[in-house]
Amino acid sequence: MANKEAFIQAIKAGYTFKGESVKIGAAVLDGELVPEAEVFLPLKTMNRHGLIAGATGTGKTKTLQLISEFLSDASVPVLVMDIKGDLSGIAAMGAENDKVKDRYQKLNMQYKPALFPAELMNLTGQKGVHLRATVSEFGPVLLSKILELNDTQGGVVALIFKYCDDNKLPLLDLKDFIKVLQYIGDEGKAEIEKTYGKISTSSTGTILRKVIELQQQGADIFFGEKSFEVDDLMRISDDGRGMISVLRVTDLQDKPKLFSTFMLQMLAELYATCPEEGDMDKPKLVMFIDEAHLIFNEASSALLQQIETIVKLIRSKGIGIFFCTQNPMDVPASVLAQLGLKVQHALRAFTAADRKVIKQTSENYPETEFYKTEDLITQLGIGEALVTMLNEKGIPTPLAHTMLCAPRSRMDVLTDDEIGSITSKSKLVAKYNQVIDSESAYEILTAKLEEAAEKNTEEEKTTTKKAQKEEPSTLEKVANNTIVKSMARTAGNTIVRSLLGALGLGGRSRSKKSSGWFG
Repeated sequence: MANKEAFIQAIKAGYTFKGESVKIGAAVLDGELVPEAEVFLPLKTMNRHGLIAGATGTGKTKTLQLISEFLSDASVPVLVMDIKGDLSGIAAMGAENDKVKDRYQKLNMQYKPALFPAELMNLTGQKGVHLRATVSEFGPVLLSKILELNDTQGGVVALIFKYCDDNKLPLLDLKDFIKVLQYIGDEGKAEIEKTYGKISTSSTGTILRKVIELQQQGADIFFGEKSFEVDDLMRISDDGRGMISVLRVTDLQDKPKLFSTFMLQMLAELYATCPEEGDMDKPKLVMFIDEAHLIFNEASSALLQQIETIVKLIRSKGIGIFFCTQNPMDVPASVLAQLGLKVQHALRAFTAADRKVIKQTSENYPETEFYKTEDLITQLGIGEALVTMLNEKGIPTPLAHTMLCAPRSRMDVLTDDEIGSITSKSKLVAKYNQVIDSESAYEILTAKLEEAAEKNTEEEKTTTKKAQKEEPSTLEKVANNTIVKSMARTAGNTIVRSLLGALGLGGRSRSKKSSGWFG
């Protein structure tokens, strides 16, 4: 009993916060729920980021869902990555069943089914708001990191952006970038080298191959207009609740390059756009990245460094980022160290490698006299987790084996009709789903090359006509020929002599007559 009382006091002291907080469950001791040991989530520290981890089927996604609901109720906008397709149910009313009813009774909480204001989004043209970004918005540094280029190749990309800026060539989609890349390596090579210096053919070839690789994962449909504005992620619904933007990326599990490209651009855009906020009573936006290993497994070292930098700095903008993954070791240690809230669901120990991961994971949590963490991680039930977070002073709360409450919205997918109903009422669908094909680098350079080709053709025609005009006729050619001229003179002399002879005026005849007259 003394141990239990000490446990209750420790949990109450650790999970009582100044400012607004929400109850997410109650703590468990020695396998028995202790309803008095309530576990709260403080809104003030939700910008300190977090981790939700655990094996398949242990309740990670539902934890993500219930935290999103609480945030929405507190007027905090939420962005969730729906990899498996089951988070769209947050926009539909939940249903009470015996398991849910029993859990809420044990937690001394009241279950009230609810649906939440949601916006369905996608990257590949499915139903919902189509998110896009232009190549220009990525900038040369970010684009080079996504393409995993070396310094020399990155310099070529920077040159392309500089050339396009100087010559007012908008880079909107990948075909614009490819067109400029081909132009500077061919028709425009002399122009570029004169102004910006020499460019290696091998570098442009490597960059082109990297861009094509990105295209093969469907990036063409992501790059372009109309570019998404991050302010549209931070909306409050008409009833005062935070909008939950559900990015449905079920078709990107085999396209990790595209998914990590989008995520990095989104984080960079949020960081660049949002002003410094300092300490806020609650965050401006909380982002949940489900199946986070899709980002980290395919990321280069440069990309990981960029993510780490953004995660470190973006919290001062009032934005929290939560990674949801099966194995906490999927998240790099440098990023893991930045995550204040940790919700650890059960892990399974099937192999020696699994046991090693469990041991490492248990060492990442605060020491406690109430649990043997390494053993408890493998014994947690569905919807139970080890929880610790940061209080207002940045101090970790006591580790609590927590029975979490269930989501109040539907714990399943929406039907096609329900998705259609939501998208038909969306103002953002009308704003972003129109097809825009503005004049950009591709069209401008194509027109420039066509104009140059037409000019060359006209010059060739003019030169040909001029040459034809100046060329002498056959008669002139014959008349001007030296041999012909000589023959003409000879023939002319003969004719003249013949005529003079006939008139008796020939030189030789006159000479003979002269000799007869005077001789």
